[in-house]
Amino acid sequence: MSIIFKRHSVRKFTDEKVQDEIIENLLKAGMQAPSAGNQQAWEFIVVSKAEDKLAISRMHEFAKPAEKASHLIITLGNLNRTRFHRMIDQDLGACNENILLQATHEGLGAVWLGFHPIEDRTLKLKEYLNIPDYCIPFSVICVGYPAAEGDVKLRYDESRVHFDRY
Repeated sequence: MSIIFKRHSVRKFTDEKVQDEIIENLLKAGMQAPSAGNQQAWEFIVVSKAEDKLAISRMHEFAKPAEKASHLIITLGNLNRTRFHRMIDQDLGACNENILLQATHEGLGAVWLGFHPIEDRTLKLKEYLNIPDYCIPFSVICVGYPAAEGDVKLRYDESRVHFDRY
């Protein structure tokens, strides 16, 4: 559980490229996530070209970290692979968190950029990356070597914990 307490959002990266084997480890971690009925409806687009990262970084005001990341992992929900459509957000949330935790384990920094369910953001990604209509672009995860050490604060707040009833 210690890796959970080391994970934090990293938005600034060095110029060092992340090796292909490490990117594959991140994808394996994502695919290891739980999903409703074990549907595993995720797919991924891995982006590493500078012009593509720049274009994605300009798709919304909070996407700027995408430009300098080594790689972007776009998580998609393939609706043709779901039996439980309404659970896709939960499935992809778990998938994303696994990727973020594996990135921390690998010594990388990462940040999850929200695209879904904001329609103008998802439409820009769909158009730019030729994503078919049956796939939901859920998020963009920026990964790379962190430019600086992060400050991780423990967030446990016992006032938010209730036992048996609210």
